[in-house]
Amino acid sequence: QVQLVESGGGLVQAGGSLRLSCVPSRSIFSINAMGWYRQAPGNQRELVARISIDYRTTYADSVKGRFTISRDNAKNTVYLQMNSLKPEDTAVYYCNGEIGSMQSWGQGTQVTVSS
Repeated sequence: QVQLVESGGGLVQAGGSLRLSCVPSRSIFSINAMGWYRQAPGNQRELVARISIDYRTTYADSVKGRFTISRDNAKNTVYLQMNSLKPEDTAVYYCNGEIGSMQSWGQGTQVTVSS
């Protein structure tokens, strides 16, 4: 299991940008994959972006071309760069870590996009 600490959420106008950060409590090299999920009120939690240990990335169709997931091994941090934000991107964003069959979650960070 791994503890995940997120930061970087906030309030931004439509069209703006935010960068989320996630720092795991263990080496990023020991985690099979890390990702960002989001959950808006009344909705199920959904995958936003995921990056595997071999740098393969996956994105939700709704964020392709606007969001970029990356990892900085030296800082042991995974980022989610969010550009051209839309009001429908408003949600609590959760960092996720996969180690084998185990899933770990951060506490979540609120992203609010005003129109």
